[in-house]
Amino acid sequence: MKRILIIEDDQLIANIYRNKFAVDNYQVETALDGEKGFELVNSFKPDLVVLDLMLPNVTGVEVLKKIRAQAGFEQLPIIVFSNTFLSNMVQEAWKAGATKCLSKANCTPKQIIDVVRGLLQTAPGSAAAAQPKATATASAAESEDAFQAEQVKSFLASLPVTLGSLRTVMQALAKSTDEASRVRNLQDLYRRVHALTANAGIAGMTQIAQMADAVEALLKELHEKPKNINSSTIRTVALSVDFLGVLFDKAKSPETRNAPAQIKANILVVDDEAISRRAVTHALEKAKLPCTSVEFPEVALSVLSERTFDLVFLDVDMPGMNGFELCTKLRTTHRNKSTPVVFVTSLNDFESRANSTMSGGNDLIAKPFVFMELAVKALVYILRARLAPAK
Repeated sequence: MKRILIIEDDQLIANIYRNKFAVDNYQVETALDGEKGFELVNSFKPDLVVLDLMLPNVTGVEVLKKIRAQAGFEQLPIIVFSNTFLSNMVQEAWKAGATKCLSKANCTPKQIIDVVRGLLQTAPGSAAAAQPKATATASAAESEDAFQAEQVKSFLASLPVTLGSLRTVMQALAKSTDEASRVRNLQDLYRRVHALTANAGIAGMTQIAQMADAVEALLKELHEKPKNINSSTIRTVALSVDFLGVLFDKAKSPETRNAPAQIKANILVVDDEAISRRAVTHALEKAKLPCTSVEFPEVALSVLSERTFDLVFLDVDMPGMNGFELCTKLRTTHRNKSTPVVFVTSLNDFESRANSTMSGGNDLIAKPFVFMELAVKALVYILRARLAPAK
């Protein structure tokens, strides 16, 4: 019997995968932290390891390096769970010797089983393998459907409690008056969103998983770099928590649950400074959101008159026509009169926020911004538009 070690700090997620692997006739052990996981690699001697990169204290990348440094484990298959938006960490995992990198937000237990079978070159459980092929296939399909239905039911039942806990921690974060309490509340919120990403992925809730995945990456960055915690980033986190509540409510609809993971969006970025413009487009690229960038506001107005966009990012301080004036004018165009507009500006005072609203803007993000903050903001508006009824 092949042995699998799961290193995952969320007990619920670990148990789900343990049970799934056990049904497939694998012997399974779990570890809730990296140190325990490394100990089990030596004592349990698994044939394959499933490793979460986002572990507390000792990261998954560090565990991976330690395993590869041990004699006899150089070729041990190691599947790592990563965050879609933390590309640097994924690259570190590949360099450290990961056999396969999978995103928690986009990977179901069935897909994990298929990857494991391929790496270990094993068939499903012996009882199923002994049956005629057609019968075994039908039985496996029925079992998978029943498993997935149970995951969806359990996930939907947990959403009210999950949303309540997210909002409670978010309120505590917003009221934090010192760095220590902000970091503590951020860590709490991060762990909850981290678990949400995995649970939504297992249940096949693509939109929730995708949104939670992005928020998780933002919270991780803020926790590691507290100097980036400011009124702008706090507003973005609060916006994302509120929007997760909207997605939770929509998750009751099968159409929403089965929404495609790939986001198709048409975004316009307007900024006269090349470095700032590149920063915005890079942030959108991290979220896999294609965009068109324009330097001059007059050219942008012409483009907005000819093409329909899903979202517009506007700089405020531009020559000839500032962002507020451009926003007022784009609201008169037929194609983009209701397109969400987010101002990206170093002006973060009350007057600027008032002007952004009065000119028809929907939101504001402060320069210098964290890349993931802008990516999260973009995802909120793009996914929210998906939920709107077709006109």
